[in-house]
Amino acid sequence: MGNLNPQDWAVDALGALAHETRLSVFRTLVKAGPAGMIAGAIADHQGVPPSTMSHHLATLERAGLVQSTRESRLIHYCADFAGMRRLLTYLMQDCCQGAPEMCGGLLGEISCAVE
Repeated sequence: MGNLNPQDWAVDALGALAHETRLSVFRTLVKAGPAGMIAGAIADHQGVPPSTMSHHLATLERAGLVQSTRESRLIHYCADFAGMRRLLTYLMQDCCQGAPEMCGGLLGEISCAVE
């Protein structure tokens, strides 16, 4: 993220998500909420070798979409909700050309139900 302008950052973030495994990992971490998951559990859940998963998680973290914390020998990952909000805001900030009713139902389509 650093000193990138918003468009360059959004391109990097979207590029990180433009991979089937990384998109699935990101969605899994969003569902896990702030509690997140340890790297090994993410790899098991995705059916991906741990070394490959480390690469995918590092890519998402560099893009500002995932955060990690080390707990002894384990690395714990969670979605970076501020980064997700930043990306969604960037994508939607010019929406509706001054007519918010054009996008009015968008938030209603998002379900925050617990599965």
